Amino acid sequence: MSESSGSNGLTYADAGVDIDAGNELVNRIKPLVKATSRPGADSDIGGFGGLFDLKGAGFEDPILVAANDGVGTKLKIAIETGQHRTVGIDLVAMCVNDLVVQGAEPLFFLDYFATGALDVATATDVVAGIADGCKMSGAALIGGETAEMPGMYVEGDYDLAGFSVGAVERGQILPRRDVAEGDVLLGLASSGVHSNGYSMVRKIIELAGLTWSDAAPFADGKTLGEALMEPTKIYVKPLLAALKATSGIKALAHITGGGLPENLPRVLPKDCSARIDLSRIKAPDVFGWLARTGGVAEPEMLRTFNCGIGMVVVVAENEAEEVMRVLQDQGETVTGIGRIEAAGETPVIFDGSLGFGA
Repeated sequence: MSESSGSNGLTYADAGVDIDAGNELVNRIKPLVKATSRPGADSDIGGFGGLFDLKGAGFEDPILVAANDGVGTKLKIAIETGQHRTVGIDLVAMCVNDLVVQGAEPLFFLDYFATGALDVATATDVVAGIADGCKMSGAALIGGETAEMPGMYVEGDYDLAGFSVGAVERGQILPRRDVAEGDVLLGLASSGVHSNGYSMVRKIIELAGLTWSDAAPFADGKTLGEALMEPTKIYVKPLLAALKATSGIKALAHITGGGLPENLPRVLPKDCSARIDLSRIKAPDVFGWLARTGGVAEPEMLRTFNCGIGMVVVVAENEAEEVMRVLQDQGETVTGIGRIEAAGETPVIFDGSLGFGA
């Protein structure tokens, strides 16, 4: 028996798992979790499962919608730069944005945090970001799991997964079946790279010989690490407001991995294509810099990144202006980027160029 085990025998701490640190983390995050309370959930933690009251949330004939996701290799930047607060927002965003595109209101969220040795300060920052994201989307943080697994992760590494459940009244599920030729495509601006394509981002930074502490050429006053940790935009509340105030929204597409070419077809009928005018899209400077620095061709940029459009709204032509007005009133930057037409050679047809000049 090792000397560190003492006369009382081997302990869990000797094996690398610190129960006291886990308890300290729970105590630190309790007020963060409580701050996400909403009708239907009281946000207390510590039980074996989280409870949610659908009737208390005001639903009459709801369909539940579930989504789960992670943050991908954006976590590597968070770990290497010590910027842990915003990846929690990313985690929530990737889940709740997938719920709202089906017309669902996010109800609650659960997280999974796994690491080799628990650093309470780091984990607290991550959960604080998750709580921020929950408040932005109206979801209650009703539970989660912290897994300390020595030998599974190198020192300082951790991984995240998120799980969210929403609800939509039975007759209001998206996409609607009446998406048709002539419908208008509205693009909602992204906040940057969001949480997809970071393996490409990291490769470009490596090939350019840059570090996270170098000045970001595309963002004045920020380092590369700071600029590239800009969190994923959460579109939930503006879209729910537009769905409530108007009747013209037929479909929504969250533009994640695969970009416009792969995500938009998921909400289109087989007899329709989406024609998009790329020259209408004003992409954040980060995308042009990535394209030029990495020598990435425009088609590859489009299938790797959101390229400036984080959400697409398919809307009836006669209601497009009203939907745009509501979304703009909610603080969204909205651009008409195209239309639905009869099916062509591909589900998404691009005209013009993003002008990255790679």
